[in-house]
Amino acid sequence: MNIQESISLKPFTTFGIDQKAKYFTRVGSLYELKAALLAAKEQQLPVFILGGGSNILLTRDIDALVIKLEIKGINLVKEEGDQLWVEVGAGEMWHELVLHSIAQDWAGLENLSLIPGTVGASPMQNIGAYGVEIKDVFDSLQAMHRETLEMHSFDAEACQFGYRESVFKQTLKDQYVITSVTFRLSKTPKFHLEYGAIREVLAANGIEQPSIRAISDAVIQIRQSKLPDPKEIGNAGSFFKNPTIANAQFDALKAEYPSIPGYPSAEGVKVAAGWLIEHAGWKGKRIGDVGVHAKQALVLVNYGAGSGEELKSLSEQIQASVFEKFGINLQPEVNFI
Repeated sequence: MNIQESISLKPFTTFGIDQKAKYFTRVGSLYELKAALLAAKEQQLPVFILGGGSNILLTRDIDALVIKLEIKGINLVKEEGDQLWVEVGAGEMWHELVLHSIAQDWAGLENLSLIPGTVGASPMQNIGAYGVEIKDVFDSLQAMHRETLEMHSFDAEACQFGYRESVFKQTLKDQYVITSVTFRLSKTPKFHLEYGAIREVLAANGIEQPSIRAISDAVIQIRQSKLPDPKEIGNAGSFFKNPTIANAQFDALKAEYPSIPGYPSAEGVKVAAGWLIEHAGWKGKRIGDVGVHAKQALVLVNYGAGSGEELKSLSEQIQASVFEKFGINLQPEVNFI
């Protein structure tokens, strides 16, 4: 195990913020993870687990041992009828898993194409897109307790999945390191075509009989048309969650703003955060070296030399503006560090 000192985290986060880790190491196995956690415990160092760095905003240096999780592996562990159970190392890149699944004709992940980050972060955030969430294809996960170093298994009920939420962001926050995730996929696809512009893109591409590859290609095409590539401009994808408001509040807003989009949910109506931000006047706005993306108001960007504090300040200004105009509180999807 190689522990380095004073390492810039800029290459390891999609926002490209130049903050430093006091100590830094990479782990590619359970043995190395246990050794790193044990070393931190012996030296009384706090621990910070880093995956793909796609959902965090660094506002300060990290005075801790940053452990970059790189446990790999994609293994078909069980087949039963049309069902497939696939165990994946937490350090695998999410989109690479999606592409691998499509190549194997494993259905279930195609709507989640081109989402940045690692597999280990996917259940923490219950990532979702175009009508599919992790909880829909999740079977179980393995995680190491940071203090006892014991392995524990969590099924879907134990994970307490919610909208961009799980128990690992709530009551069990910073207590476990997810090391692998097992997904329940299928040989027989169930297509989800009613969200976003998937049907329109399939039609434009001349596809009458959809396949999981065609759907993945359509999702990639849609995302690339709206979302900036983190390799070209720093961003973390969607910065805010789509808020859910009461039916009465939505009806009142609909009367005043007829074009406001809303989607019925069990708790009320889910409103598009990007629409709110755009109609509060923020789309394409730039302040110094940070700003709101010109094609998608839900994306905050770092043009190169922006800081985490500047992005945090921008997000707070957007929240205040949206609340003043619409009476809706936006909650960040990105985690501030």
